[in-house]
Amino acid sequence: MSAAKMTASIVLFNTLRVQIEAVMKSVSDSGCVGTLYVIDNSPDDRWRILEKDFPSVRYIHNANLGYGASHNLAMREAVESGSTYHVVLNPDIRFGAEVLPFLADFMEAHPGAGYVLPKVVYPDGTVQYLCKLLPTPGDLIFRRFVPPVGFLKKWKEKKDARYCLKDSGYSRVMNPPCLSGCFMFMRLSVLAENNIFFDDRYFMYFEDFDLIRRLHRVSQTLYCPDISIVHDHAQSSYKNKKMLAAHIRSAVQYFGKYGWLFDKERREMNGRVLREIGEERKTPQHNGQRT
Repeated sequence: MSAAKMTASIVLFNTLRVQIEAVMKSVSDSGCVGTLYVIDNSPDDRWRILEKDFPSVRYIHNANLGYGASHNLAMREAVESGSTYHVVLNPDIRFGAEVLPFLADFMEAHPGAGYVLPKVVYPDGTVQYLCKLLPTPGDLIFRRFVPPVGFLKKWKEKKDARYCLKDSGYSRVMNPPCLSGCFMFMRLSVLAENNIFFDDRYFMYFEDFDLIRRLHRVSQTLYCPDISIVHDHAQSSYKNKKMLAAHIRSAVQYFGKYGWLFDKERREMNGRVLREIGEERKTPQHNGQRT
């Protein structure tokens, strides 16, 4: 395992106790996180007790600044502390003690990478397809609002497979321009040298797409299938009208920033990863190795 210094951060907002206990245990069992920043945006500070239970915790209770802005507090302090790697964690994930050391070693072996996402699975072990193309407005509209019925079902499945890069097989390391923000293992020197932090104008949703897109400009943003974490993905915006409204607001901000129909960078980044996946599929395999 790499001896590099590592920090992590979690943002809480009326979070379930069972989730907090699971993710805290995951970090604690890893034994390699020097400081775990717990940014609590809840109305009260009941979770200050975590400082007593976990010596590595730095607890910050403040007004609800939003997801990205809250993590920025931790990430900027982590940079100042000299940390090498920082992990942004959703509270609804859990992982084995081997995950963080493995990813530190993976990053040491891939010095051009600024970010890595491990394989993410549901509690039943099913893979979550969290590597994506940079979205167009149509991608999001069709995924959210077009029902998979009748003649639309096959068309929607094909469109979704392309958007989520399912043809890759999710079995090899790849370098997509858009990945999930549920577990963000990042090289802090890339963030600091390029002044890349969360854009705090997003209150919730799309802040991860935005940050990874900017990281992808200056480094590799990799998917590593060789180790996995569990994500209790709730898809809140599919069940809650308030969350859906927040999702739409952030989508408007995102496309207002990068372009709705005309986005040259999106076209170039998406074209590159699709070409790479196409080339990988054509490469013969033998005993798990390229021939």
